[in-house]
Amino acid sequence: MVSSSSPMVAGTETPSKVVRGNQQISPFLSLAAGGIAGGVEATITYPTEYLKTRSQLRSDGVAQGIFRTLQTIVKGEGLGALYTGCSTLVIGTAFKASVRFLTFDSIKAALADSNGKLSAGNGILAGMAAGCIESVVAVTPTERLKTALIDDTKKAKRFHSSTHAIKMIIQEQGFRGLYKGLASTTMKQSATSGVRMGSYNFLKEIAKSGQLPQNSAMTFSMGAVAGTITVYATQPFDTIKTRTQSAKGAKTIDALRSIIQEYGVQGFWKGSTMRLLRLVVSGGIVFSVYEQIILLVKR
Repeated sequence: MVSSSSPMVAGTETPSKVVRGNQQISPFLSLAAGGIAGGVEATITYPTEYLKTRSQLRSDGVAQGIFRTLQTIVKGEGLGALYTGCSTLVIGTAFKASVRFLTFDSIKAALADSNGKLSAGNGILAGMAAGCIESVVAVTPTERLKTALIDDTKKAKRFHSSTHAIKMIIQEQGFRGLYKGLASTTMKQSATSGVRMGSYNFLKEIAKSGQLPQNSAMTFSMGAVAGTITVYATQPFDTIKTRTQSAKGAKTIDALRSIIQEYGVQGFWKGSTMRLLRLVVSGGIVFSVYEQIILLVKR
């Protein structure tokens, strides 16, 4: 899935407000704006997430690139198949974006200096902490369900819907089945949030010191660059996470072994093209939508 950050926090946090720049934003507004931004981003970019996930799952002995995978899916399952599991990811992304924005802002406020500035190291630390929290609260179960639904389309198609998939997983594996891949997902989410948010805040500080315009175009550009850095730095975590959350599920060590056996070391960057496309676009979308909502409400 999709990870985003928020603008630099200046000032201090009060019990009822999160301070952002010269504006005070209530926790409720931070949650709502983050949720809407995450939902919009997930809906627009879901096909790339679907293709990425399909390319990372077991190949059954037939290696396929992204474009061949797309051709096979559209020809055999129809264009609508690219949105299989979309509702699950949209709900999960909206929820985790809400958690991430609020958690990250709160941690940033605690780690910022007296001038409201956050060092690059503390920015990464705040992002990693937020990633761990959102992984447990929202990301793992929604990613598990999304991945299982996508993997199921390649096989017997046992799942009729998201609700049916949840019932089947719990019936066969218990409630803990929804948390299959918790360790790998938390590692991936922590690394992704840390790198992405740390990169974004670093770029924002550079833009401020260079007196560059703080507008939507600049926000989109910084989010896109942060997304690019994030993909290549954290892709192995994402690939392992996908394998552990397939329809049958797998232990982290087994997922790691299967990737090396099938593709070699380069297999850890399987699906990076689609993830890059998604994170570059999603970074710009989620930051821009979030800021516009904040500005609209504050007017």
